[in-house]
Amino acid sequence: MPIEIGGWRSLRKSRKLVVVIVAIALLLDNMLLTTVVPILPEFLYDIRHPEAPLSVSLEDITPPPPSPTPYCPCLRDNSTMEPENTTFSKCIHTLNITAEREYRHQELLHESLDVGIMLASKAVVQLLTNPFIGPLTHRIGYSVPMFVGFVIMFISSLVFAFGRSYSVLFVARALQGIGSSCSSVSGMGMLAERYPDDKERGNAMAVALGGLAFGVLIGPPYGGFMYQFFGKSSPFLLLSLLALVDGALQLMILQPGVVRKESDPPSLKELISDPYILVTAGAIMVANIGIAMLESCLPIWMADTMEAARWEQGVAFLPASISYLIGTNLFGPLGHIMGRWRAACAGLVIIGVCLLLVPIARKLAHLVVPNAGLGFAIGMVDSSMMPELGFLVDIRHSSVYGSVYAIGDTALCLGYAIGPSLSGALIYSIGIEWMLVIISAITFVYSPFLLLLRSPPPNEENKGLLKDSSEEKSFIRYVTYKNEEDVE
Repeated sequence: MPIEIGGWRSLRKSRKLVVVIVAIALLLDNMLLTTVVPILPEFLYDIRHPEAPLSVSLEDITPPPPSPTPYCPCLRDNSTMEPENTTFSKCIHTLNITAEREYRHQELLHESLDVGIMLASKAVVQLLTNPFIGPLTHRIGYSVPMFVGFVIMFISSLVFAFGRSYSVLFVARALQGIGSSCSSVSGMGMLAERYPDDKERGNAMAVALGGLAFGVLIGPPYGGFMYQFFGKSSPFLLLSLLALVDGALQLMILQPGVVRKESDPPSLKELISDPYILVTAGAIMVANIGIAMLESCLPIWMADTMEAARWEQGVAFLPASISYLIGTNLFGPLGHIMGRWRAACAGLVIIGVCLLLVPIARKLAHLVVPNAGLGFAIGMVDSSMMPELGFLVDIRHSSVYGSVYAIGDTALCLGYAIGPSLSGALIYSIGIEWMLVIISAITFVYSPFLLLLRSPPPNEENKGLLKDSSEEKSFIRYVTYKNEEDVE
């Protein structure tokens, strides 16, 4: 039975459906973001070392030599060295495996640098694109950039599926940065506009970030499983099909079209000069640097120190993803009650502690607690600071959100650009232990700065719109959003 015109219009005006669309877009974007994490290190290693791929055991590629050598330190009596001597063959085999393991270790260290640069390329491109997408949303609305983000993600997924060289995969990763910028900035701006009440906005963004969390949750294990059992192209082809579903949903519900805003937006320079916005964005950046570093180096470190299988390298991020999903949905509403600055401050401290625990792990099970704590704490920070950006724009500037969420997304991109790009060089020079100690110290040092967000002062025009409460000063704008204005 066809949907009546009135019912169809009511669906298009539904704010909940907008939340669903944004959540799906963030889910697919972050699935593509994290699916490559367990795939790239081994795939790049294998195409550079086809004679000794990483999945092949060292026992299989270092057989015992057919003839004896002049001297073997493992034998007490060197005179007994004969070609058929079992002890001698085992000795040579052990020495060869040790040499091969050291060679593979050095190759993986160099590989971590290349992988880190590739993973960081997406964040760098996204960072460069954000300053253009923010003002663009004010001129043409949120729906068109959102749809462009879907198109670019679809193309990027296909390039990942069929790319067979470092340069092609690098292009695919960088291309995703443009699509992510369109989806993230437009999606968050759209939610901030349609949920003007601060509490409702926080809840809506928590749901959308839940989509992001779910994408991060299933991305690594999905990528590792599909790569191991179905090949490198399979996870990306399936993602491209899911992206088509998201694009069809956007066409039906959002119906992308140009919508011009009448109010004057604050300039990027004005927003960047606001210290409260800078502190908020800085918290997002600092919270995500650590996990960004781990995404690029943890699979390689696990393969090197634990000889972990592909699926184990993907599953290692599962606790972080599950707890991130819990943290974002819990602290969306809870952060508004307890004070978002408190939630974010506590989250940074927890992140610092968990980063110190990661290098202690000696097997997969040891990574569960620190990774789970990392994910939960990052969820605390993200779900608190993203609504805080909209709140600060409301009370200190004008309620136009594209540019401020471009700043927020840029902060996130900085974390994911700095982390992978530095992790390879730092691991090679000082080791993973000292690298994580440094990042942990940065989170501890930054956390007290969030005290500035305890009671941010409004500008003179918005003072009358503030309402006191027993817990905190909350800005509540009692307006009814008229969707007809977006349609026309």
